[in-house]
Amino acid sequence: MYEIRQIIQRLRLGESNRAVARSQGVGRDTVAQLRNLAASQNWLDATGPMPDDATIALHYRSTGKGATEGPIKNPSHVSTVEPFREDVLAWHRQGIQVSSIRQALARQHGYDGSVHALYRFIRREAPDAPVATVMLDFAVGEQAQVDFGSGPLITDRHSDEVFKTWFFVMTLAWSRHQYAELVRNQSVETWLACHRHAFEWFNGVPRKVRIDNPKCAITRACYYEPTVQRAYGELALGYTFVIDPCPVADPAKKGRVEAGVKYVKRNFMPLREFHSLAHANEQLQTWVRDEAGNRIHGSTRERPLKRFNETEQALLQPLPAIAPACPTWAKAKLHGNCHVQHEYCQYSAPFRLIHQTLWLEITPDALRIYQEHELVAIHPRLFKRGDHSTVQDHLPPHAQAYFMRDPQWCLAQAMTIGPACLAVVESLFANRVLDHLRAAQGLLRLGDQFGRGRLDAACSRALNFGTPSYRTIKQILNTGLDQQPELIESPALDAPYLDGGRFSRSPNDSLH
Repeated sequence: MYEIRQIIQRLRLGESNRAVARSQGVGRDTVAQLRNLAASQNWLDATGPMPDDATIALHYRSTGKGATEGPIKNPSHVSTVEPFREDVLAWHRQGIQVSSIRQALARQHGYDGSVHALYRFIRREAPDAPVATVMLDFAVGEQAQVDFGSGPLITDRHSDEVFKTWFFVMTLAWSRHQYAELVRNQSVETWLACHRHAFEWFNGVPRKVRIDNPKCAITRACYYEPTVQRAYGELALGYTFVIDPCPVADPAKKGRVEAGVKYVKRNFMPLREFHSLAHANEQLQTWVRDEAGNRIHGSTRERPLKRFNETEQALLQPLPAIAPACPTWAKAKLHGNCHVQHEYCQYSAPFRLIHQTLWLEITPDALRIYQEHELVAIHPRLFKRGDHSTVQDHLPPHAQAYFMRDPQWCLAQAMTIGPACLAVVESLFANRVLDHLRAAQGLLRLGDQFGRGRLDAACSRALNFGTPSYRTIKQILNTGLDQQPELIESPALDAPYLDGGRFSRSPNDSLH
């Protein structure tokens, strides 16, 4: 509008179109169009009043000239997308991406224009409605905002391991002082540990902590009633702060930590070398304390660390006298082998709870298993994948009996029954091909059925005949042969066999 007024003012002074165009740096056609408009509205009379901006804009736009590109440029170029206007605008309203629209035009109409032409057309014909925001104010010590951001790729100098990292950032909403830490994952344990480290860094706790909706904190995101992860809820109770999740897909509600994450990524990460995670965190904390904390903040125009030390730190809630344990919780089903699985390690629970879903309370040194609120098992924490912790009492009776009645137990029991029984059990365990543990256990159970004396006698008879097996001894007991006297000599043969058979011959007879 300033340029239009300058052109009209020069025309009112009687300058030619060529002179005005040269001095203003515009085309003579543009000056001619403005001269015609000014003449039709009687603006060229130097003795009359100069029209105001609103009047000029109203009449200039009503001519259909320069409404989008401005009065000076007034381009006559027609977009290559114009022949497909209706289709493009309809697809854009459906939320289809511009790149997909360009591919559809090329496929259906042979369109060879660029995707940037589509962007310019859509921006001109269907501009986005402006979004108004509200500046939020927070009381001193009222709120901290928390977020994760992608961190650098670190190569460990000692192990040559290359791993991805994440920034955890907590920013105090009033002073803008922050805590930052590089971590390897976004697990529940990491989330809780970072909160504890941040509170210890500030030496205090804000009354509210505003978060996004990560799985490590919110198990079910909802605008009205989100479900908080159990371990994070216990952490909030232990440190006496209130969890304040943002609405779903609306991270702008925690804009101060969003800006803090960008600041860390743009000002700390570039041009630095990290030899390990510990080395990176050492540099990060030094940078937060010395550089980030002492910069002039763009909004407050003060140093965040100075505002924190002089005002906000004293108004934070004090740390608890004893830090909360902060266990993590998980649900797991008890499998048919009487074990639950957590992080590829297995822990036993009572067999009566098979196929039920149980709660696992995980701490750095122990894992506790609960059925609802009842503690049913405690195990030391395992970390090597594939390891298992088994309590024999958790197994079903037949399994307990099998594991308890090991070879040493069988030998001790056989010794109390008798020497023959002990000799049979030892011969069973001496077999190098087949495991006879169940045979030995079954043999000893025969003593409960037939009595220890009969069992030892049956074992003696089996040894005498050279068949010390479970099946033979059980058959002896069933038939009562253990109660008959043992035969020391072979029985006499009948006379026909002593005299020789019909076809018998002497060993000395020639084969010929």
